[in-house]
Amino acid sequence: MPSALVTGASSGIGLEISRVLAPMVDRLVVTGRQVEALRDLEQELGDIVEVEVIVADLSTESGVDSLIGGAGDVDLLVNNAGYGLYGRLVDQDPDGVLGIVDVNVRALTRLGHHYAAKMKASGEGRILNVASIAAFQPGPGLAVYCASKAYVLSLSRAMSAELRGSGVTVTALCPGYVETGFQSTSGMRLTGVEIWSSLPASSVAKKAVRAMMRGRREVIPGVVNWFIPVFARILPIRLQLMIVKASLMLR
Repeated sequence: MPSALVTGASSGIGLEISRVLAPMVDRLVVTGRQVEALRDLEQELGDIVEVEVIVADLSTESGVDSLIGGAGDVDLLVNNAGYGLYGRLVDQDPDGVLGIVDVNVRALTRLGHHYAAKMKASGEGRILNVASIAAFQPGPGLAVYCASKAYVLSLSRAMSAELRGSGVTVTALCPGYVETGFQSTSGMRLTGVEIWSSLPASSVAKKAVRAMMRGRREVIPGVVNWFIPVFARILPIRLQLMIVKASLMLR
């Protein structure tokens, strides 16, 4: 059976993906910054699979290095760690803004590059990069977050094409609003549309793992969310910006 590494496993989608993967692998490496939550997960899944906890800050180069060194080789990589900040870019703390880039872009790229090369050499492997439905349009109010997820989607699509035929697949997960702690962490306010269209993290995790194991290039959970990429192609940018700004209640 394969081994797996899940980043951002202490809560939300990462936590639920870890639960889904547990009976499918013989070694599960989980990482994040919330030590107690990771230990709880280790205790929960310990009877099902060998769980290894690595506490790492992926906003730092040393944190990513320690994760790679501690995790060793894996067959499945889930690049889930990420966060965002709500508000006007000019009003946000510069360190916080650049931290989003460090985690959502830099760490994901480093891990993807490292493990894709390892997997290609062995002739098999699966990578799941967690992007977002926000990857399909600019997001006033979540400017850096949306831009980072657009990067994740573009990178995943390109890697998928480059690795075709190698035995390694790359899947981009593009969820819409999910019932996690992201909104409270980012400071984002939800409108009615986001609330009624949101999905539980457990449902998103099941769809994500299924798509990854099948080697799909990308997956968008939730029927309502399927239309967003279409709108992004046909609506003028000016109108997209107005819609997103209104939905995020940015004044």
